[in-house]
Amino acid sequence: MCKVIAIANQKGGVGKTTTTVNLGIGLVRAGKKVLLIDADSQGSLTASLGFAEPDSLEITLATNLAKIMNEEEFNPTDGILYHEEDVDIVPCNIELSGLEVSMVNAMRREYILKEYVDSLKDQYDYILIDCMPSLGMVTMNALTAADSILIPVQAAYLPLKGLEQLIKTIGRAKKYLNPKLGFEGILITMVDKRKNFAKDISEIIRNNYGQVIHTFDSVIPCSVRAEEISAEGVSIFKHDPKGRVAKAYEDLAREVLGNE
Repeated sequence: MCKVIAIANQKGGVGKTTTTVNLGIGLVRAGKKVLLIDADSQGSLTASLGFAEPDSLEITLATNLAKIMNEEEFNPTDGILYHEEDVDIVPCNIELSGLEVSMVNAMRREYILKEYVDSLKDQYDYILIDCMPSLGMVTMNALTAADSILIPVQAAYLPLKGLEQLIKTIGRAKKYLNPKLGFEGILITMVDKRKNFAKDISEIIRNNYGQVIHTFDSVIPCSVRAEEISAEGVSIFKHDPKGRVAKAYEDLAREVLGNE
């Protein structure tokens, strides 16, 4: 059975892409077959894994979603890239922005990505979708395609304020589009343990949402080494294998595996 996890937060800069890369490769290191889907037109996930020119790629997520919309035959594995750390990736580029406009008028517009994901499920144990920082049509497609949502939240007050709106949107997606949608959990990121408010944020999240949504025991610390990995095109496990961030993502992968 393949599990599909959407990694989503409409607030940017909270660690969605970093989490997608490192959780995905953490799961690979635990023996799982993993596909990462870049569902952000900025192509951040694609670039983070070393594919520096996403806009030059011939086949991307937008290419295959357009074929589904137009009811054209295609091979779902076309365009999938292989990364040296044994994870596969469906790349993305700016073409997805144009496609998102077209999706608004499409039949079953919220289910287009689900049709694509379902065609790949039998080849993977986990599919992780890196969502764009918005609650637009592509993100709604991701919520419809997913089994669960993982929400990275930066340990700061402003990102916390947007969490309630995201949870309401997820609730509507569950009610109207995907009754099986669940919460994988809230992941607290960019934690500076030298600052007391980081502890306060963690307590607020657990007190306000803990009875409804699991909050991971693993927290992702601030680290200059973690900020460097996008430029290197590798995961934290290769860039800084003995560092605190690698240990944190290893623990997170273990918790996600425990949710099976």
